[in-house]
Amino acid sequence: MASGLLMLLDDITTILDDVAALTKVAAHKTAGVLGDDLALNAQQVSGVKANRELPVVWAVAKGSFYNKVILVPSALVLSAIAPWSIGPLLIAGGAFLCFEGCEKLAHKFLHPKEDQEHRKAHEAAIANPAVDIVAMERDKVSGAIRTDFILSAEIVVITLGTVATEPFLTRLFVLVAISLLMTVGVYGLVGGIVKLDDLGEYLIRTSPEGAGRSLRRRVGETILIGAPYLMKFLSIAGTIAMFLVGGGLLSHGIGPVHHLIESMQHRLEAIEPLGNVLGSLSSMVANALFGVLIGAIVLAIVHFVKMALGKRKTPEH
Repeated sequence: MASGLLMLLDDITTILDDVAALTKVAAHKTAGVLGDDLALNAQQVSGVKANRELPVVWAVAKGSFYNKVILVPSALVLSAIAPWSIGPLLIAGGAFLCFEGCEKLAHKFLHPKEDQEHRKAHEAAIANPAVDIVAMERDKVSGAIRTDFILSAEIVVITLGTVATEPFLTRLFVLVAISLLMTVGVYGLVGGIVKLDDLGEYLIRTSPEGAGRSLRRRVGETILIGAPYLMKFLSIAGTIAMFLVGGGLLSHGIGPVHHLIESMQHRLEAIEPLGNVLGSLSSMVANALFGVLIGAIVLAIVHFVKMALGKRKTPEH
């Protein structure tokens, strides 16, 4: 009896050790998607009235949790009945990430006025008392949850690729752990980011009156000045992460490309004394460039398909 219990405890400890190690590996691999998820959700929630920001974040976080309740069992079923599909799914997820990154860049540089007009229209709608703010919030939440579903699917698929050969319980625990960590981490940070301006205003408002500027006021002013730049940094970092992660998934899934990048990395690693640094940087840059290339190709295909469908739907005169 005692020996059986000890064996059970030993098995549980082994599983937990494996889960902890694999969760760390999966978290590292999904970090790029996490950066993109964070930037996108912070942008989605921005523009909401100050007293409604946290309720909106909470509503999206609940939607994200329900997304993962659907995705995790689906991933486990997929790994059981069609394990061969994980590789193609990882390549598809990488291509989608790179497509998103190229689409974001193309929209920013080719249609900059549209973003400004959309922002002005949104600000005017919030200031207009006749506009249904509740309906606007509902639309924002629905859009954010749909975006989260896509990003959550990528996170789950990448994690599944990491643990595909592990026992069922290990796969289950790692997927659940990553899902909870990503949900709590992303939406906890989003909640903190969208309230930064409120924190800055509070520090300024509660700073003591006097001839000199107090430390509290200076910190508050710094937060107010830095918050917009933080949002821009997150957006840029998220875009770069898309190409790094997406390109990495694509290159690892396509044998000749992976061997070419690996060969280049090994040659650079042989250069002393900075070989390791040069090798790592070359691999990252190569993955990112390959991601940009594939993303641009997919974007062009999508664009031409939309044009063709648009012409087909246009009635002939």
